[in-house]
This record gives sequence, structure tokens and C-alpha cells, in this order.
Amino acid sequence: MTARFPRGRFATALVLGLLWSVIATAQTRPSTATGEDGRPLRIDGRLVLVEPDIELSLITAGGLLEPREAWSRDARRFYAEAVRAHLAAANAPQAPDFDIPDDLAPDSRLGQVVRLNEAVALSISQFLLPGGALATKRDAAGQPRLDWTLGDGVTELRAATDADFALFTYVRDSYASGGRTALRVFGFIAGAAMGTGLDIGGGRQHGIATLVDLRTGKVVWFNQLARQSGDLRERDEARKSVELLLEDLPL
Repeated sequence: MTARFPRGRFATALVLGLLWSVIATAQTRPSTATGEDGRPLRIDGRLVLVEPDIELSLITAGGLLEPREAWSRDARRFYAEAVRAHLAAANAPQAPDFDIPDDLAPDSRLGQVVRLNEAVALSISQFLLPGGALATKRDAAGQPRLDWTLGDGVTELRAATDADFALFTYVRDSYASGGRTALRVFGFIAGAAMGTGLDIGGGRQHGIATLVDLRTGKVVWFNQLARQSGDLRERDEARKSVELLLEDLPL
């Protein structure tokens, strides 16, 4: 599977996530939508894992990202395994994973749902930041609230999966090459000598996950992960990333 999230748009989300990770101590920022009674919504039906959009890359000495398809394939498999185990441990009803057809037309109803969720996920990552919430997306205390919907077009995905909720995931993970690591070490040494603390940066892991109610189109939960560690190329490490990315999933 090739990456579906347009590179430019995910790059924007990535930059936002990295900036947020620098200014905040937390690695994640989960948010759950509330019902008419003001209480957080809960999952009350079967959940389907939509084929995750995951791409892993190598960072060259010059800072360029070189996608690695073999790494990405392993990461998608390990991620899906870890999600299923996480849901099973919580006794959450699951529908079979949904693989997005490679020949899915972008203008088909199902293709439109996938593309719309990508756009909505990016909007949430931008406007759910403290101080950056839209005026129409704040609670009575002025804090950001999760209030997004994909509309009734999601019934197309419900018909295809026989599920009530869909979990969408977008992850970009990068790993420093030997040359990049050497330059980083040199930068540390040079920075220490000059008292600047110079760091050109190494690998980073950034992910966005959304849970959508396929009966209403409402985004009931969102989380964003940004950190400078983690390794989706390894099964055990992938489990740790999933635990972070699925933090406070309303099971």
C-alpha cells in the first residue's frame, strides 16, 4: 500500500506535532467528544481497524527522508497486531480489519470518506491545541472541545465493514542514518564548546488516530503522538507506540 495522506498535508501536521512536543512535556494529547449530557462518549458497538497509513523513512546525513517500504510493511503488520491485542485485552467487540482496496477511486463514496477523514484529522491536530481552538469548538470554560463530523457518508464504510466504529491511523516514523548520527554527535560536541546546545535532530515518531462513529459520522475520540523515540520496526516496540497512541480510547 502506498501512503494515502498527501505528503504536504501530513508534513504540516508533522511540523505542528513536533512544535507541540517541544513546548509540552506530554507525548500525547487524547481528547474524547461529549454527548448531550456533557459526559464523554463511550464505544457501544463493534470497532473496525481501517488499514493504517504508516510510512517509515531513513534520515540521511543531509536531513532528507528516504522512505523504506520494507520497514513500512513490517510496521503496518506490527501496528495492526498490537491494536487488536489492545482491544481484545479490553474486551472490545471487533470487526475484521478493513483493507482499503489499492484501486479505490478517490471520487468514489468510500474514497471520499477516507479523504475526508484525512482532512478532518489534520484540522483537529491544528485547532485542538490549547489557545488555538476555533471559537465554535470551545466548551463553556473556553477550552478546546472535540466537535467534528464526517457526515452521513460514513454509512458506506459501515456497510463495507459491518462495524459501528472505525479507527483511522496515520503515522510517520524516521530513523537517523549512520551519517546523520555522526553529524549529530559532532553538533553536540561543537555546541557544548560554544555553549549553544546545538542539535540537528535525529529520528522522530509522529502519529494521529481518530475514532469515528459510523452511524452518525461523529469523531468521538482523537489522539496525537509526537516523540523522538520509538521503533515501529520491532514488534515489542510497536506495542509501546500503540499504547501511547490509543491512550484514553473510550472502551
